[in-house]
Formats: sequence, C-alpha cells, structure tokens
Amino acid sequence: MTEPPSPTTDWRADRIGSALRGENPTVLRRLDAGFAVIGDVQFLPGYSVLLGDDPAIGRLSQLPRRRRLAFLCDMDRLGEAVERACKRFDPAFRRVNLEILGNTDAFLHAHVWPRFDWEPADRVRLPVWLYPRGHWADERHALGPRHLALREAIGEELDALPA
Repeated sequence: MTEPPSPTTDWRADRIGSALRGENPTVLRRLDAGFAVIGDVQFLPGYSVLLGDDPAIGRLSQLPRRRRLAFLCDMDRLGEAVERACKRFDPAFRRVNLEILGNTDAFLHAHVWPRFDWEPADRVRLPVWLYPRGHWADERHALGPRHLALREAIGEELDALPA
C-alpha cells in the first residue's frame, strides 16, 4: 500500500513525470491512457484525478482519436470507481461530477468530484470551484492517513471494472 504524500516531497512539480517514474504517491492505478490518482485535497472525500500519461499533451484534441477515446474511457472508469467506493463509505453520496478543464495546469487531466447531500445547500448544486479558497489550502482537508480506506476502496473498484 502506498502511503499518502509527504509535504516535503517535490513530486507535485511534475505530477505526470513522477507517476511515470513510480514516484507519485497519489497514484491509485495505472490505466490505459493515464494514471488514476487521489486528490491532494479531500474536502469532498474521494476526489480523484485522471492524469494523462504524456506531459506534453495539454488538451484532449491533441491526442489521436484512439488515445482520446482511451482517455475518456479511463475517465468514465475512474468516475464509476469513485461512485461505487463513495456509496459504500457515505450514505449521503449523491453523484459524481466529471470535468476536463485545463485552466490552471497545462497538462491533460480530468477531475472526478464526488458530491454529497451533506454539502451546504448553497454549494451542493454549484460547481466545486465555487467553494471558498480556504477549502483548498486547509490542512484539515489535506490527503492523509485517514483517507487510506477510501483510497483502497477506489483502487479495488478500479480493479473490478473492465478496462
């Protein structure tokens, strides 16, 4: 089992390269067109990201059609794995939101956001990005040992789903 990331490591500066080298501690599984990773922040427990496996690719349209479809299939698979795991861990699980944005990080990646009925009423129906900035930096929401069981469950679900 991989331990959660240490705040002193520098793998975040090269997320895809560190995954390719086996040095990214957030990697859940290697998939067909990328890496399923658990998110650095967990204010919505189970938040995961699909990283493309080529740091030079900045957007989906840069991939040849076969690789593009493989990435989208991996995104679907990760989304379903997060959904299944979150349903097991929290009866207030509501749904999963899938997003390919690319506004901050220049490499191809997709966000998988679980959503819950316990979220504040003024947030639950809005994009996650409208949560206050403090949620993203608050140590209470940082990936850590308390997320190991959920992390393992997502990995198990990925293993159970067809590629």
